[in-house]
Amino acid sequence: MHSSFNTTNFLLLLFVTIVLSNLQVRSDDEDDLLQGINKYRASQNLTTLTKNENAACLAEEMAEQYKNQPCTNSTGANTVPGTENQFPNYPELLAHCNLNISNTRDGMIMPTCVPNLEPDLVLTNFTKSQYSGSLNESTYTGAGIGSDGNWIVVVLTTNSSTGSYETYKGSGFVSRPSHLYYLIAFLMGCLFLL
Repeated sequence: MHSSFNTTNFLLLLFVTIVLSNLQVRSDDEDDLLQGINKYRASQNLTTLTKNENAACLAEEMAEQYKNQPCTNSTGANTVPGTENQFPNYPELLAHCNLNISNTRDGMIMPTCVPNLEPDLVLTNFTKSQYSGSLNESTYTGAGIGSDGNWIVVVLTTNSSTGSYETYKGSGFVSRPSHLYYLIAFLMGCLFLL
């Protein structure tokens, strides 16, 4: 009994370590991209973009939608404007992040696909593509970044009510727990079973 308890604890600790290290690596990559974009904007005499958690939630949701699409010459930053993928479940993606169309209308969603999300190529896919026009606009003041597989999505926000990505607080609003909440609940359940 004692050795199975130690094995179970070891496996649980290994699982937690792997999950948390993967979350940290992704977060670091996304922080590095925001820093690179802000250096680019500074070189254009524009203000830096602040991190917007609600836009990051939507960026994660959008990246998940793209993850199974291959990187081609007609996806991501190479897509001809106006021919981007349309997702019929977009209202559900917004609702998952407690957003609605009225406070995201003036934002910009910019997906790109880079094999293995190589950091220098990712930054180039935003600063030396059709997306550079949006990055050069002073109306954008914030950004959220999410990634999944070879896809990374930047969502630009504004200070206006129609582009702020502020959490929707209409009637019946219920805050949804984050992924971290579910991870902690799972781990607590595992510990309870021991």
